[in-house]
Amino acid sequence: MTAQPNGFDVKIKRAYAEAEPSDGRRVLVDRLWPRGVSKQRADLSDWLKQIAPSTELREWYGHDPAKFDEFAQRYRAELTGDSERAEALTQLRAWASGGPLTLITATKDPAISEAQVLLDVLRGSRD
Repeated sequence: MTAQPNGFDVKIKRAYAEAEPSDGRRVLVDRLWPRGVSKQRADLSDWLKQIAPSTELREWYGHDPAKFDEFAQRYRAELTGDSERAEALTQLRAWASGGPLTLITATKDPAISEAQVLLDVLRGSRD
């Protein structure tokens, strides 16, 4: 999945997919390290675990597709209501403005993950 918000080249990729030069800066946006993935294989530039949803929100959501819209709304509130997450989001925007950025997540379905919400936020989307 690729988007070019405001001219930025941002995409989402699973942590289990091979790293590619076109990924640019690879940033893990999960709170937990991906199971079975070595640091070498992950080939990350950064790990912004502080931008991840709260444990309470993550556990409530459980990646239930029926809860995604409410999860996205609650997560957006966390992104703006928590100074540590807001700083991390500012950092993501800065990295996106400097070249290709790939949001890395271990979730099975990135389209219903925090990475998708972050991509939408970077795009300026409210949906």
